[in-house]
Amino acid sequence: MNPPVLDNAPANQLQNETKLKHQIDYGKAWTIWPVFIWMVLLFLLPMILVFAVSFFSRSSFGGIGFPLTLENYSRFFDPLYFKIIWISCVLAFYTTLCCLVLGYPFAYIIARSPTQYRNILLLLIIVPFWTNSLIRTYAWIVLLRTEGVINTFLLQLGLIEQPLSLLYNESAVLIGLVYTMLPFMVLPLYASIEKLERSLLEASKDLGAKPWQTFWRVTLPLTTPGILAGSLLVFIPSLGLFFIPDLMGGSKTILIGNHIKNQFLTARDWPFGSASSIILMILTLVFIAVYIKITKDKQGKELV
Repeated sequence: MNPPVLDNAPANQLQNETKLKHQIDYGKAWTIWPVFIWMVLLFLLPMILVFAVSFFSRSSFGGIGFPLTLENYSRFFDPLYFKIIWISCVLAFYTTLCCLVLGYPFAYIIARSPTQYRNILLLLIIVPFWTNSLIRTYAWIVLLRTEGVINTFLLQLGLIEQPLSLLYNESAVLIGLVYTMLPFMVLPLYASIEKLERSLLEASKDLGAKPWQTFWRVTLPLTTPGILAGSLLVFIPSLGLFFIPDLMGGSKTILIGNHIKNQFLTARDWPFGSASSIILMILTLVFIAVYIKITKDKQGKELV
């Protein structure tokens, strides 16, 4: 009598699945490791260095030295620096608000436009990124300065007798920030508005809602994630930008980014500049945590 033949198919199938899983894991590792190394070398290590320098003292020749101290952090509680943080936050808030007011209608028009025009309109949003933001800021200086295009045009029309002071003030800084950060608001809004189901808007119309009621009760609540994401992408970079206040605000507008830059390059107080950078990062993480908390609460309410 011949012995029974064992069926090895399940074992072979399990072995093949294990090999395939290992191959997938290796593929993921080769994808993740370059990014991980990049982030460690160019983000984590510099941040550790900045954090370490913030506890040193400024040497007599503008370097770093001993003793280790917490004075660099305590100095930041001076009312002068609190005022700088306050002005930075207020200006970043106004920048975010202006970008939202200007960007929402534009994003809505793009999302509701025909497909053949939608790509062109999106291209118009992306085109400014092809040019360095510093060059675009200089273009605004040409427009706003005393002998610039705007003042010359208004003088020739006889609308003003003397050139307007359009440059080197907080209004000019706000214009520069809004112009630079507007695409970061439009793109998340566009992605959120495009996902709207038109059936919901049509249902609101069939139930007798007016256009403004449909927008306020249907469109706006459903696009809140895009509003929050765009606001975060605009507000946080607006806190740290320093070249726009430098070029368009002059010495009259000092924001937290300018303060940090001046400590490193002008005052050569690297420990205090490092401590200021760490405080700005903590402030940024607080805003990100608030954003995550709001989005989680909103998702929880939607599930309920």
